[in-house]
Amino acid sequence: MTRKFVLIGGSGLIGKKLAINLRGRGHEVISASPSSGVNTITKQGLAEALAGAGVVVDVSNSPSFEDKAVLDFFETSTRNVLAAAKQAGVGHYVALSVVGTDRLPDNGYFRAKLVQENLIKAGAIPYSIVRATQFFEFMGAIAQSAAGDGAIRLSSAAMQPIAADDVALALTEVAAGTPLNRTVELAGPEKLPLVEFVERAMRANGDGRAVIADPRAPYYGAVLDDSSLTPGDASPLLGKVKFADWLARAAK
Repeated sequence: MTRKFVLIGGSGLIGKKLAINLRGRGHEVISASPSSGVNTITKQGLAEALAGAGVVVDVSNSPSFEDKAVLDFFETSTRNVLAAAKQAGVGHYVALSVVGTDRLPDNGYFRAKLVQENLIKAGAIPYSIVRATQFFEFMGAIAQSAAGDGAIRLSSAAMQPIAADDVALALTEVAAGTPLNRTVELAGPEKLPLVEFVERAMRANGDGRAVIADPRAPYYGAVLDDSSLTPGDASPLLGKVKFADWLARAAK
């Protein structure tokens, strides 16, 4: 049965892949983002985009990661989308969140995502929340965030990152199904120290800077342990793409 899916933040990395997947299944897909005339903060174009929608998938992101700005974005945007979705009669609200949102209170982004999750759970619309681990595609940004004095200092805590393609595929399955009314976790197939994943990505890209493993090195303001960025669920959803295979494809 063809349904209308509205992707909040549909112009981003996951949104574009998700749109291709859903259209490939014969569904109508509306990509809702400022570039398409939909602003979830001002509400511009929001009601029009959601008219007749059966499913909303929120894969949006804040334009600023400063603590107050990111909190304001997710709180305001989520409240506005929830209200518009309820008015439109949407039957399934899906949101992409992050593994560790409830375990890293020192990270402002994670605090904001937890607020978003709680608003969705408290809302009137049946929902599914998918918490994913960090994407393979983010390794370069993580390296840059830890750069200083010509070296990269990174946590040695465990990490279980995932390919964006696998995230989009899992979201496709969840969004096309019946609401879960709970949170599920999604991770890659391999667990290794964060520093090892990032160093492998750096070397594959010809970055020869020194990499220092430091258990106390902060990750965007938070000190990690082995449970911080890895699934707490005993049986998380798992992606299939291995990091080495992804690196080889990315190099091409």
